[in-house]
Amino acid sequence: MSKRDLKKYVSELNKEQLEEQILELYDKFKEVKVYYDFVFKPKETNLVKDAKLKITNEYYPVRGKKPKMRRSTAQKFIKHFILLGVDCYIIADIMLYNIEIAQSLSSEKEIKQEVFYKSMLNSFQQAISFIIEKGILDDFKSRVVAVQEEADTQEWFNKQEFNNIIERFNY
Repeated sequence: MSKRDLKKYVSELNKEQLEEQILELYDKFKEVKVYYDFVFKPKETNLVKDAKLKITNEYYPVRGKKPKMRRSTAQKFIKHFILLGVDCYIIADIMLYNIEIAQSLSSEKEIKQEVFYKSMLNSFQQAISFIIEKGILDDFKSRVVAVQEEADTQEWFNKQEFNNIIERFNY
C-alpha cells in the first residue's frame, strides 16, 4: 500500500474507527508502543542512563570475565534514538561515549584484535559526520579532540586516520 492509498483510507475513517486502529497497532506492535511511550513521556535521561550502562557493560562486564567489546550494542541504541527523534546532543553524546569507554579499556588492557581499532575508527567517523550534519561540532569539539589525542597517546595502529579526520576541521 502506498502512502497515498493509506492517506485516502485514513481520511475515510471516522474518529472512533481511527482511535480503534491506533489502539490495535499499539497493542500488536512493540515499536508503536515504544514510539508512543516516548512521545508522551520522553524520559531521555532514563534512556541515556540505560544506554550508557549497557555500553559500559560491553567493555567492563558486571558478570563474566571477558569484555565482549561489541560496537553493535551502541549502534543499536543510536539507531533507536534516531528513530524516536531523541535530541541530537544526546545521540552525539552516546556516539562519543562509546568510543571513550572503549579507549578507557584499551588504556588498561592491550587489545590485539585489529577489528576493534577499525570499529572505533568507523564509530569516530560516524560520530563526526552526525555532529557536523546537525551543526553541533563546536559543542563537542573538546571531546572529539580528546578522542583523537587518546588514540594518538595509546599508539593505535590507525591513529593517523583519527588525526586526518581532525585536521580537516583545522583544530
